[in-house]
Amino acid sequence: MNGFNRLIMLIIALLLIAVPVVLLLINFGVLLANQVNAATGYRNALSGLDSLSSDFSFDAGATSVVALVGLLLALVAGYLLLRELTFGKQVARKTLIEDEPGRETAITSGAVKQLAEAAAREAGATSPSCSLATDKSRYDVACDIRVPGSENFTELATRARDNIQRVLEEQQVPVKDIEVTVQGTAPQG
Repeated sequence: MNGFNRLIMLIIALLLIAVPVVLLLINFGVLLANQVNAATGYRNALSGLDSLSSDFSFDAGATSVVALVGLLLALVAGYLLLRELTFGKQVARKTLIEDEPGRETAITSGAVKQLAEAAAREAGATSPSCSLATDKSRYDVACDIRVPGSENFTELATRARDNIQRVLEEQQVPVKDIEVTVQGTAPQG
């Protein structure tokens, strides 16, 4: 996802969180309605909605349903916002392998991920899915694999880890740690 799309998604998620929260704070008297209206002009928007819904009469049950839907919308927006913000794992876009002037060589994180997945597949794993994190320009590789039903889980996980380590070292990729997790058996077919 490119930067512009991420920015738009972040703005929408923040708005989906901020609007219901501000309305709830006004409703419970935490914020004064006149001050919020002076800053945002929200009453104009509410009167516009009121003119749309003048034919409808909302009883207490309908108001509760609307409040519940608003709360669910705020929770979904919060989830989307937290998914968009990456806490913890940071991945460098590329890492210098050779930094000698005139001979600089870099490898992208996507290439490292593909190398690790191919190495796990080469060791006999099925459907490998690797993720990366960087720590001081060294990669932490976490790889989830599935094991064919006839294989020993421990042996295949060890073989996959060793093969990933070997392949990445052959390519001079700086590796800090490799973790292989067996997610289950591969479907037979």
